[in-house]
Amino acid sequence: MKILLIIGGGIAAYKASELIRQFRKAGHQVTPVLTAGGAHFVTPMTLAALAESPVYTSLWDLKDEREMGHIQLSRTADVVLVCPATADLLAKMAAGVADDLATTLLLATDKPVVVAPAMNVRMWLHPATQRNIAQLKADGITVIDPDDGAMACGEFGPGRLPDPPDVMAATLLRIGASSPSPALVNPVADALIGHHILVTAGPTHEPIDPVRVIANRSSGKQGFAIAAAAAQAGARVTLIAGPVSLPTPGGVARIDVETADQMAAAVEAALPADVAILVAAVADWKVTPSPVKLKKGDGPPALAFSPNPDILATLAASPDRPRLLIGFAAETNDVVANATDKRRRKGADWIIANDVSGDVMGGSHNQVHLITADGDDPWEVATKEAVAARLIAHIIQTIHAKTPLT
Repeated sequence: MKILLIIGGGIAAYKASELIRQFRKAGHQVTPVLTAGGAHFVTPMTLAALAESPVYTSLWDLKDEREMGHIQLSRTADVVLVCPATADLLAKMAAGVADDLATTLLLATDKPVVVAPAMNVRMWLHPATQRNIAQLKADGITVIDPDDGAMACGEFGPGRLPDPPDVMAATLLRIGASSPSPALVNPVADALIGHHILVTAGPTHEPIDPVRVIANRSSGKQGFAIAAAAAQAGARVTLIAGPVSLPTPGGVARIDVETADQMAAAVEAALPADVAILVAAVADWKVTPSPVKLKKGDGPPALAFSPNPDILATLAASPDRPRLLIGFAAETNDVVANATDKRRRKGADWIIANDVSGDVMGGSHNQVHLITADGDDPWEVATKEAVAARLIAHIIQTIHAKTPLT
């Protein structure tokens, strides 16, 4: 694939060098366009050496400008990636300004555009920036949300540029490219058109009384990322979500539930599905809830526990069993052994196992193992969006290697 990389003028511009190296290692061509601001942080010589390509900096440097070279440059790429995208550059894009090579290329291109914003947290959260982001999304531009974290200015919050492998994964996902790098295989655009994918996400809450619940510490982020990636690949997606405060991904039909019984009923009602990906951290146990609040002064309550429905095992034994059934296993020890046993006991095709002894629950990154009948495929640490993209890519490869799902 041919990537036209526009490098904005922020401190995160230094990551452009590693991003180019990642693209080149995966077999993709990169043509860098360096803005005047970006040139304060990285040199054309460095970019040219890594990209093995000329670096363009000015409208007037294009040798064939008399033949409208900026038009040609914007049309010969498969995708235009702006990384880092500063607040200024985003504002110009949203307003349609074309006062330098980068903005002229962006206005002239007919190719997919991906932007990776990076800026101070206050700049990112400012209403003007958020209006510009909304406008760019409405214009069909893909926006890679910035990460949370410490910044060069000393503040903390959203605004950090994601790591280069994650930017690469999101860019390739947008254009449906696949990378020979095993860490960055992405789904083909529209490859799941005509297929129904069912995803569960988040925790369940099992009431003890009107104010207390039994729950798992799941944020729902991984399940929501998987639903989003499936929708981007063209699938009809049903997302059954426990109690979480996450926005519904575009193109996804969402059903909100609270308890395991409600989730089991929603899963059954959503069938048939071609693929089911059960990411939700369902509480194993429930109790008969008290109709009134239990008082601390009455001492510890005597709770009679009963098992919740086993949604994965039930679905595996159902006459409406999806052609591909995938479960998740959150483990704190013997991760692969426990997940391998779970796959066998539950009757799932795949188990995605992860070690949750750290800060995975609620965090932005994940490290998982894909457990199949063929054994264990360990994946490196990645954002939950990158894990989702890779999982959907594996699903696409699997279902298209068999008789097409109907």
